[in-house]
Amino acid sequence: MDFNIDMTERYGNLMSQRLLHTPEGVRDIYGKEYEEKLYVESRLRDCIRLYGYRDIQTPTFEFFDVFSREIGTTPSRELYKFFDKEGNTLVLRPDFTPSIARCAAKYFGEERHPLRFSYIGNTFINTSNLQGKLKEVTQLGAELIGDPSVEADAEIICIVIRALLQAGLKRFQVAIGDAEYFKGLCEEAGLDEDTELDLRTFISGKNYFAAQELLAERAVAEPYRDRLLKVADMFGDMGSLSQAGAMAENARSLAAIRRLEKLYSLLQLYGVESYVSFDLGMLSKYQYYTGMVFKAYTYGVGEAVVKGGRYDRLLLQFGKDAPAVGFVIVVDTIMEALSRQEAQLPAGGGIRRISYGQGDFAERLAEAQKLRADGIPVELLPLEGACSGEEVDSGEGAHGREVLR
Repeated sequence: MDFNIDMTERYGNLMSQRLLHTPEGVRDIYGKEYEEKLYVESRLRDCIRLYGYRDIQTPTFEFFDVFSREIGTTPSRELYKFFDKEGNTLVLRPDFTPSIARCAAKYFGEERHPLRFSYIGNTFINTSNLQGKLKEVTQLGAELIGDPSVEADAEIICIVIRALLQAGLKRFQVAIGDAEYFKGLCEEAGLDEDTELDLRTFISGKNYFAAQELLAERAVAEPYRDRLLKVADMFGDMGSLSQAGAMAENARSLAAIRRLEKLYSLLQLYGVESYVSFDLGMLSKYQYYTGMVFKAYTYGVGEAVVKGGRYDRLLLQFGKDAPAVGFVIVVDTIMEALSRQEAQLPAGGGIRRISYGQGDFAERLAEAQKLRADGIPVELLPLEGACSGEEVDSGEGAHGREVLR
């Protein structure tokens, strides 16, 4: 065999094998798994619609500035960036909230009544330190814009709990904190913005030694240092709120505690308080959060299945001064949790299979059309040999009527 031909064939085989694989961090979803994902998505969306939220769709990619450092969203190094023909820097969206804020400011800039939006789509994070996590995930969420009240916060938390129950989860917990409590303690201690951001990173990552070293390095005096370090341990039931309130001496932090107490009383009215706990050490990496922040956890997965909070100043970056609160459900993580918890999801009605021969296509087509009109999926297939022109038995016994699951 000619050496060049052999090498060309080998190279072609290697290339074709490589083309069968997806890049790191993304995957194909098909068959029963995808049917179950669509089912869960529909259950989640139906629940959100019950509260008056209307669907909205934003582009998969936006201008870089929509997710810039000033907005307080995903770090630039974690964005998928590219350029258009005019040289503008574009990014695949890593997060829905800034896109919804931009859209609301553009089309509803003069609207004074509360706006309720829901959405679904994929987001993209470009990082290599994922430990098997996906870089492309499906997110589904809701945003309530124009309502600064604690009643709006309660509605959002209630929707999250009801939606997770609708999806099939039974055992989960929504941990709630408040960014204002931590900001008040930092302000009381006289921390500058950079120190506050570094401390936020360490505490949210439960890196207590680094937090302690940072405060010592910046010569933060007692008792402020001790208070800031204790934030990480303030989680649990209403007792943790009482403890946090007793420790704070500034109006900003105390106001945050009173609001959380009011929130809990409202969640009791909704009848969902048993799914709620408090965590004042919860500090999101997204800097645009200004008040309540929360995450929902369930067993079987190590990361949050829902994230959200209040962001009263984000829309101002796009020209609309309006408070807002919302959440995002990570659908792929929900599916992983449901799988590990062995939740039973509907398998669907299956697909009816009808075969036809050379002489009875019209008859079998009519049969298929009747079933489809009744909402039954039908796959119409030629009998073996029918496409090649071979003679086949067109009698009743030759036609399989099989249901594919």
